Amino acid sequence: MDETKKLRELITKRGTLEILIPLCCTTDPVRYIKFRRTMKGFSSKTLTMRLKQLEKNSILERKAYNEIPPRVEYRLTDKGQELVESIIDLLQWMRKWSGLTRKQI
Repeated sequence: MDETKKLRELITKRGTLEILIPLCCTTDPVRYIKFRRTMKGFSSKTLTMRLKQLEKNSILERKAYNEIPPRVEYRLTDKGQELVESIIDLLQWMRKWSGLTRKQI
């Protein structure tokens, strides 16, 4: 499968935007537990799988600490930051044009 198709499929999967958008406005890492609290309707399995896919594609960086209880933090890579900036541009475009009726288009 070509890289463009793989990235497109990942970005459009349920949960990907919900993971990325909170990371866009901070340089601080986000803990796994925060994702769990904010992502209502997502199973732990789905969240974990999506985080692993984003890490595998170099969009997120994962750091695990050898502590009890376990602590895992995620932050955007440069590639991920660029992706989120593009997503924000897309969301702004959607907001701009979503108020138009069919006649106006």
